[in-house]
Amino acid sequence: MTWLDAMLLGLLEGLTEFLPVSSTGHLILLGSWLGHDDEAAKTMEVVIQLGAVLAVVVYYRARLASLVRGFIAGDAASRRIVAAIAVAFMPAAVLGFLLHGHIKEHLFGAPPVGAALIVGGVVMIAIELLRRNKPQPSAAGDELEQITPKRALVIGVSQCFALWPGASRSMTSIVGGQLAGMGTPAAAEFSFLLAIPTLGAAALYDLAKGWRALAASPSGPTALVVGLVVSFVVALLVIAAFLRYLRRFGLAPFGAYRIALGALVLLLPMAAR
Repeated sequence: MTWLDAMLLGLLEGLTEFLPVSSTGHLILLGSWLGHDDEAAKTMEVVIQLGAVLAVVVYYRARLASLVRGFIAGDAASRRIVAAIAVAFMPAAVLGFLLHGHIKEHLFGAPPVGAALIVGGVVMIAIELLRRNKPQPSAAGDELEQITPKRALVIGVSQCFALWPGASRSMTSIVGGQLAGMGTPAAAEFSFLLAIPTLGAAALYDLAKGWRALAASPSGPTALVVGLVVSFVVALLVIAAFLRYLRRFGLAPFGAYRIALGALVLLLPMAAR
């Protein structure tokens, strides 16, 4: 893998991680197009998400620091948010641990990704149509402070579907929040905070499992560092832009994009790989 390949993967990861279009799915498709489909490449496609995790930590540094201080001081709202993140994190963490090998073996390919993109796009558009005429909460901060364990569990179960590459962790967690009765901006903000333990755990676990393959690959560690730096910078810019977008528009355009891309993937010769 060349530095240019690593930069392209980092750019794509940063652009798509927090958009409801599946960063892993896009990375698998790009890796296949570039001819990288060995174990080292599969590890790279997951571990590169650590750059996006760091971007969330930096972007929400003040809020995270406030949550930590409030949790230690016994603030009810802070402890409620931290508990909700823990509840939402557990379902996908347990299922991902149990199915890790099966997912890497059977779902890291163009046809599964294309199918997941289409299914997710249809779901997003359907949810948007169902919610269009309903009044939506506008204060994301207030909603997060009032989040309940039940809502967090709905989001956590929904996030399990993101184990299917192409489904999108961002999409499943935001849609889960919508189904639980949250406004879209609040659901997105909770999704970003939930990304810290979810993506962090997945990336570190994959790094532990695939480090030997990555280290044995020519320029593997160097390419990973390049990809991480690029994904961090791009993701940091995307978070703010996406939150501004959600306050004015819905998720339907992303759903249409997913359906179009998924159909293209399934029709291309690449899908035969």
